[in-house]
Amino acid sequence: MKGKVTLLITLTILVISLTGCWNRRELTDLSIATAMGIDKSDDGYLVTAQIINPSEIAAQVPTTRTAVTSYRTTGATVFEALRKLTKESPRKIYMSHMRTIVFGEDLAKEGIAKTLDFISRDHEFRTDFYILVARGVKATEVLNILTPLEKIPANKIYYSLRMSEKAWAATHAVQLDELISKLVSKGDNPVLTGILIKGDPEKGKKLSNVEQVKPSTLLEIDSLAAFKKDKLVGWLDMVESIGFNHITGNVKSTLVAIPCPNGGKLAAELIRTKPNVKGRVEDGKPKINIDHFVEANIAETECAVDLSKTENIYKIEKTLANEIKSKMEKAVKRAQKDFKSDIFGFGEAIHRTDPKAWKELKEDWNKKFENLEVNIKVTVKIRRLGTIFNSLQKEIKE
Repeated sequence: MKGKVTLLITLTILVISLTGCWNRRELTDLSIATAMGIDKSDDGYLVTAQIINPSEIAAQVPTTRTAVTSYRTTGATVFEALRKLTKESPRKIYMSHMRTIVFGEDLAKEGIAKTLDFISRDHEFRTDFYILVARGVKATEVLNILTPLEKIPANKIYYSLRMSEKAWAATHAVQLDELISKLVSKGDNPVLTGILIKGDPEKGKKLSNVEQVKPSTLLEIDSLAAFKKDKLVGWLDMVESIGFNHITGNVKSTLVAIPCPNGGKLAAELIRTKPNVKGRVEDGKPKINIDHFVEANIAETECAVDLSKTENIYKIEKTLANEIKSKMEKAVKRAQKDFKSDIFGFGEAIHRTDPKAWKELKEDWNKKFENLEVNIKVTVKIRRLGTIFNSLQKEIKE
């Protein structure tokens, strides 16, 4: 009997303590945002939210309505602007399914740290979205472009960036944690991938843009934007962006084309890369040594070359190594001479090797970075020649 009474009291306490879904929010009360654009304005910030139209996503037959709607307004802060969006949106903007955040180029030049405070502080934001910079246009214009294949433009940006990083190596998918980590580091500065509009932005807003085989307007993932702390200081071109990613270990796979001695090109697919960046201080001077190991496959050849000969393979490996080294050197030179910003994390490499020396170097590191000695060595190994052994050009000539 005593046991039954104890059980009853326990169950009663548990039932009383259960409050149910006291803070629940019904889906019908929310507007799900998949992308946010932040530009500067006279009032402070121009914030654009790309909202999903649920009825269009779930529609079984094509309709004449778009899958997303963009709302935008201005505010003294990003949070104020988002709250003011409720004057236009019939539902509260819900940020937990954010795919991308795009900063306007003008805002990025002035600094993005203030906006990141709200994004990192608000509990609704997750950290798995990608952050980009609109190149040559406002972020709000980017979020107004309708895209083929993906009904939701934010998904197109997200997947294009992720695939480009894996297969081309001129871009880098940056999430919130990485961006903040580099912003607070004294020995590293962030980069963000750019996104631009190809074509007429006005035509890109219309549904007709995705109703034709060749859309009038497209969104293109571009090369890398270099920052000095939280301010945009310039753009790397495609070659320099690839060189940057080789140095920082972000190359998962890409293609390198080299000229043949008698005309044509040979293309190699890089399948593995492993840069070893070491810093040291000698006589008070910091130095960086990069030993970069690359594995590659022959992907395509227009050369009349005999690939069965070992000496020809060695020549190809050496030429590929020189080509990769050239890209890395161009990236370093651009960062030192034009940006004056250590975007490679060389300061952190010095810090790991010699913490005592770093205490003296870190306060004026970007200045010292301008004249930093960087030595690069690249080693390439060809692993596979493909499903055919010799070049078809050679076979045809024979």
